[in-house]
Amino acid sequence: MAKHVSSTPVALCSTPAWKLDKFIKENLLGDLTFLTELRTDVDSISAFLMERCFQGAVHPMRVSRVVMGGSFNPYTVLKGRSEVNLLVFFNNLTCFDDQFKLQGEVIEEIRKHLCQFQPEKRLREKLEVQSSEQSLSFKLSYPKFQQEVEFHVQTAYDALYEVRRKEHFKCEIYNKVYAQLIRECTILDKEGEFNICFMELQQDFLWKRPRELKNLICLVQHWYRLCKEKLREPLPPQYALELLTVYAWEHELPDKHETQTARGFRTVLELITKYLCLRIYWTLYYDVLHEQVNAYLYAQVKRVSPLILDPADPTRNVAGLNLQGWCILAEEAKAWLDYPCFKNRDGSRVSSWDVPPEKKGFVSL
Repeated sequence: MAKHVSSTPVALCSTPAWKLDKFIKENLLGDLTFLTELRTDVDSISAFLMERCFQGAVHPMRVSRVVMGGSFNPYTVLKGRSEVNLLVFFNNLTCFDDQFKLQGEVIEEIRKHLCQFQPEKRLREKLEVQSSEQSLSFKLSYPKFQQEVEFHVQTAYDALYEVRRKEHFKCEIYNKVYAQLIRECTILDKEGEFNICFMELQQDFLWKRPRELKNLICLVQHWYRLCKEKLREPLPPQYALELLTVYAWEHELPDKHETQTARGFRTVLELITKYLCLRIYWTLYYDVLHEQVNAYLYAQVKRVSPLILDPADPTRNVAGLNLQGWCILAEEAKAWLDYPCFKNRDGSRVSSWDVPPEKKGFVSL
């Protein structure tokens, strides 16, 4: 039987700092039974698409695999409504730009089979397909868990295909892939537009992190939702705030304390207020010893702030170009710093971690 969920949710802003961990556990984290059911349904849809798409068609394209990305991670999924990317990879695209050239045809093929999937399988009451000429999405509803998941279907070049086949040559293959990415993005003027090809690396970047960090990410995601509902303005991407949270945690490596979550949360909001100084990047996947990759990265980190490079795609500045959105979000963050969720038991303010808005240490070859 599904747990009863109160119709009047506890407000984050009025939750004391030492109760934030309890707030996350009771109000934000998704139900694991729901996640198991969701995973089963998505596996069924994925297998169906792999079996049906382009089978018997004149076009030689074939689906190589289907990957679910976004907020489905059992440690960072939020209660209520979630948005997820469903990436359909094709094994015979030869470059990044191919995914754009064939997008219309491929989306129509997938839409056709998703519509066939509804009457053939047992998801008829759960599945609702929505599509337009160039986009495709569908919703899965789970009333007993009070959950709804919207999937945005995207097609992608399988850039990491060789990495999965040749585990012992990962570094060499990554260099090859990123050199190709940089070359194509430079020629086509499409920096950051192929980031979906690296979604698995984006997930891997977060997957092995401590549970406490994942809970903090959930809290920041929830705060971001509240801001979107209140401000009704285009804001910086949620992913930018998730990366800010990881950066803050990595820099501080916090100890166990009853207000550790509040301190981390405050640090992220303070970083948002310093958005004009943000210059953050990682080199976990791309090799700074590779001449072409190094030269490109050096140019990237010298660009105008705010800069938050996607750890899986060096051509993508996740911070984006919406300075007005950052300004609005920064004002909201500043207002929140005086709320009860940042107060200690004695009424004093929770202190933030000492995290600079700009990462130091990158040296060009």
